[in-house]
Amino acid sequence: MGKVELLAPAGNLGKAKIALMYGADAVYVGGKQFSLRARASNFSITEIEELVKFAHTRNKKVYVTMNIIPHDSDLNNLETYLKDLERIKVDAIIVSSLYIIRKAKELVPNLEVHLSTQKSTTNVKTINYYQNKGVSRVVLAREVTLDEMKYISQNTDVELEVFIHGGMCSSYSGHCVLSNYMTNRDANRGGCAHSCRWNYSLVKNGEILPENYNIGSKDMMAARYIPQLIDMNVASLKIEGRMKSAYYLACVVRSYRMLIDEYYEKGKITDEFFAFIIDEIKKAENRETSVGFYDGIPGVCGQLYDNRTEIPTQEYVAFVLEYNKDKQMALVEQRNYLTVNDEIEVFGPNLKSQFIKVEQMLDFETNQSLEVARHPLQKFWINMPFEVTYGDLIRLIKNK
Repeated sequence: MGKVELLAPAGNLGKAKIALMYGADAVYVGGKQFSLRARASNFSITEIEELVKFAHTRNKKVYVTMNIIPHDSDLNNLETYLKDLERIKVDAIIVSSLYIIRKAKELVPNLEVHLSTQKSTTNVKTINYYQNKGVSRVVLAREVTLDEMKYISQNTDVELEVFIHGGMCSSYSGHCVLSNYMTNRDANRGGCAHSCRWNYSLVKNGEILPENYNIGSKDMMAARYIPQLIDMNVASLKIEGRMKSAYYLACVVRSYRMLIDEYYEKGKITDEFFAFIIDEIKKAENRETSVGFYDGIPGVCGQLYDNRTEIPTQEYVAFVLEYNKDKQMALVEQRNYLTVNDEIEVFGPNLKSQFIKVEQMLDFETNQSLEVARHPLQKFWINMPFEVTYGDLIRLIKNK
């Protein structure tokens, strides 16, 4: 088997391109129909076609999610949609409905079909069943342990895709009905309200306790298991988060890309390199993390019971648009508050981290000097003694 695939999510076209630029081998996206994550922007056929061309020129892949649990009204236009995806050369669809699998194999037999994690596949016999239905890859349930993954990988020749990072479900993935019951938003048709993350009151002996609690899970962060997953010939390592920001995707994808490449190059990962990668990932996180089910059923440390805050880091301060080599300045678009004399880190898909001090900022429209960039999406020039390119990112160095 070839090198393991790093698979990233994307909620819109810009995010998908960022994920691919920062090291993902493939992205998975949702269309306007048949896809979970109804609150993501989601892609029109025209946008999917543009993304496929962008990816294929870079020898990368695009998978389209069709993983809702469909009701009759959800199946309108299915045949046309499948034929459109085949026409624009999508690499695979991710499906949870046996009916959609059957129609895909009848209508577009050359289009790969991957089984969604929504089916909560946890054993070899189920994998073999779906293989006989034409499925070429199975996305294992998040609830499978590392030892179970190893057994499964040794007893099937179907490609396996496993989650390594992102949100967890407080129920078996794809089987929660809290959102349906409490908000009339169907989690299995793209409308999850994340009811498990709400604050709840506990009642003891008829009295409401003063503290609030929730029943959510910590996010998964399985970086330290990457070597074992590679060694057991897992086909694809999957990051969750179609609702996440471009900065989050860039940081997380870049970190796992470095980790995977380091292991292939050197055959091991040192403690120091692990610590570096985890620190890089934390720069994009705003929720607590655990290792999910990799070590077995999570204990108390894998859950979120008490009140907690989820505050964006605000380290991400600007997105690079272009570079003027003569002036040695970069045109950037503001994301967070930045002032002259701040120390910043600049990094990108082809740029290792560089550290400089902000010495000059010029407003793009007026060319007037700025002491502070405070307006959302403000464009301005900033001193840059080395060449940068579109898509490079700038973040603030804190605790300087």
